[in-house]
Amino acid sequence: MTLPASIRRDAATLSARLPSLVIAARRVAQTVRHGVHGRRRAGSGETFWQFRPFLSGEPSSRVDWRRSAREERAFVREREWEAAHTVWIWFDRSPSMQFGSSLAPATKIDRAALLALAFADLCVRGGERAGLLGLTRPMATPGVVERFAEAIATDERLHGASQAPLPPALPAAARSMVLMLGDFLSEPEAVARAIRAVSAEGAIGELVMIVDPIEETYPFSGNTEFLHPAGSMNLLTPRAQNLRDAYLGRLAAHRETIRGICARAGWGMSIHRTDSSPAEVLLALRMRLSAPEPIAGLRSA
Repeated sequence: MTLPASIRRDAATLSARLPSLVIAARRVAQTVRHGVHGRRRAGSGETFWQFRPFLSGEPSSRVDWRRSAREERAFVREREWEAAHTVWIWFDRSPSMQFGSSLAPATKIDRAALLALAFADLCVRGGERAGLLGLTRPMATPGVVERFAEAIATDERLHGASQAPLPPALPAAARSMVLMLGDFLSEPEAVARAIRAVSAEGAIGELVMIVDPIEETYPFSGNTEFLHPAGSMNLLTPRAQNLRDAYLGRLAAHRETIRGICARAGWGMSIHRTDSSPAEVLLALRMRLSAPEPIAGLRSA
């Protein structure tokens, strides 16, 4: 038989679904804003924020000696970040992202678009500038969601559906943040090159791997035909259940490799299933962005 009826692929272009995604993105962003209380970050401002322990490798000039004299270890006085922060967002629009099963309410590409638009709205309302990597400049307008949607629709109209599973090799500026959303099923070496290119000037980043639940549960058995997302190849197997352990093992190994690549670059990585709440991952991303800036080499995934 062919793939089970639970597997679906939406033939409509992403741009045709953008109006409803814009509405959904604004709704989920509003929900997440209630879970974010304030936005205080360590940085180069003048307003005192907090004391924290001195870390080996930092310049001794950062030590607050008066505070440190009260205890037996050194402390650093941190100030609240006052400069506008730039966030670059990219999400995968390649054929593999068109996949969606009946186990989830959305395809991977629709969920990625929703997260990208909602995160941009959160950033702008929190005082940052947000831009779509390779498509727009950074902007701080309240209408950023509509501007992003327009840029995506224009790109599809001029160039067709994107085939690129990884972002363009455009380095983001130092002290900026990059959010990359996709299934990242490319070869690990290609993912590593993409991260190196984007972070070449010192930008930090977060990688969110979007996955449909059926890709993790592998419920297939019997005579099953697996089709490539681009239609370029297929695999017909009479006993699909026999491939389950090998498939799940390779999937786990691939994820650990990508996680290691992110960790070495000082990036964070998380996995988001399309049957889970988009608000949860957005809140986690927003809180990580609002956390004190990491010291080089000390950030963990």
